[in-house]
Amino acid sequence: MRSERPVRKFDKKARPTEEWNSGPVPVRAPPRTARAAAARSAEPAAERPKPRPEAAPRPTATAAAAKPRPSKPAFGKSFGSRPSSSAAKKKVTAPKFNQVSRAAVKAKVAEPALLPTVVVHMTVGPNEDGQRIDNYLMKCLPGVPKSHIYLILRSGQVRVDGGRVKPDRKIALGEEIRIPPVRIAEKSEQIRAPDAVLNRLREAIVYEDEHYLAICKPAGLASHGGTGIAYGVIEAARGWGKYDFLELAHRLDRDTSGVLLLAKSRVGLLRAQRAFREGLADKRYFALIVGRLQGGARDVDAALVKRSIPGGERFIDIDEEDGKPSKSRFVPQAHYKDATLCEVHIFSGRTHQIRVHALALGHPVAGDRKYGLRDDQKPIRDLGLRRMFLHSHFLQLPADGDFGKLILNAPMTDELREFLDLLGPGR
Repeated sequence: MRSERPVRKFDKKARPTEEWNSGPVPVRAPPRTARAAAARSAEPAAERPKPRPEAAPRPTATAAAAKPRPSKPAFGKSFGSRPSSSAAKKKVTAPKFNQVSRAAVKAKVAEPALLPTVVVHMTVGPNEDGQRIDNYLMKCLPGVPKSHIYLILRSGQVRVDGGRVKPDRKIALGEEIRIPPVRIAEKSEQIRAPDAVLNRLREAIVYEDEHYLAICKPAGLASHGGTGIAYGVIEAARGWGKYDFLELAHRLDRDTSGVLLLAKSRVGLLRAQRAFREGLADKRYFALIVGRLQGGARDVDAALVKRSIPGGERFIDIDEEDGKPSKSRFVPQAHYKDATLCEVHIFSGRTHQIRVHALALGHPVAGDRKYGLRDDQKPIRDLGLRRMFLHSHFLQLPADGDFGKLILNAPMTDELREFLDLLGPGR
């Protein structure tokens, strides 16, 4: 007959007792620390290692409270990092906080390289008038992910004149914007364009006034930086350090040369974007296409859509169902051996529009390695063409309100003219 034993209840803090088990209690080995202490006591004193010096005692709560704390900066480029020796020598003036706004800082212009560590109140200036609040925050908070910007908007942490706003709300001149504290990891330092590129772009300026800056962009230089591209025209132009506001009004492909328009004011940017969006801008290109284009002007009206292949490369394809409406007009200007020079009018501004529409005609752009057929390009490539023969030579914006008509020209580069002379006239 089984003897009755007390029921054992599981308890992590309880210590085992003899009542739990009537059998013999096993003898456990001493802990490692005890064995190590016994071994050291058996060694001669001369062979024992010297004890480490005792660490300084930690300050008590009273001593820590008595020690004055440094004032917390209103903005910080990095958080918890030591200032450099050069920065430590400079005299830093701490911002004065407004007691009424609960330690909020009032500023008229955001420092693009700094992020707020306290609540900040910004005042909308002339260059931000009419801008969407989400785009405004992306500019004021460089490096902050879009997901976090929309989070602080939807949660009501961003206020305009004390009220909650939606991401598509457009701000107006003089409105006060409340921006909550934002903390992110410090971004790596941006790469500055070489002096040779800066000087070359200065020489390529074809027009400048109060609102606009037009540059004849060289082939091979991107309009803006991105993945794998350290800098573009906009980053290089900002590197001159002479403009408070500078944005791209439109874009050109990296291998396309010609007129590239930059806006120096917010109102100028909105006027240009409106003209491009509504199809009011007159944009003309010189394109050398492979083969002989028969007849007169040819219109290509084919919708374009962006696609990607498994390797990650992106390209543009014609798709009448899912694509965006796109229209181009090819007007032959001269015939050369195995090629035709056309002036191309585009009535929309899709990515790679001229290149894909030229391929749809059966005459790809000369030097186009992405959409051009290798066998068709071989005769022209053998003559020494090392770039794509596509040049934006004319841009016109219509009059709009206080803005008059804007006409910009960029003649064909010497490199392209010399190649046409090398081709020789066609039959």
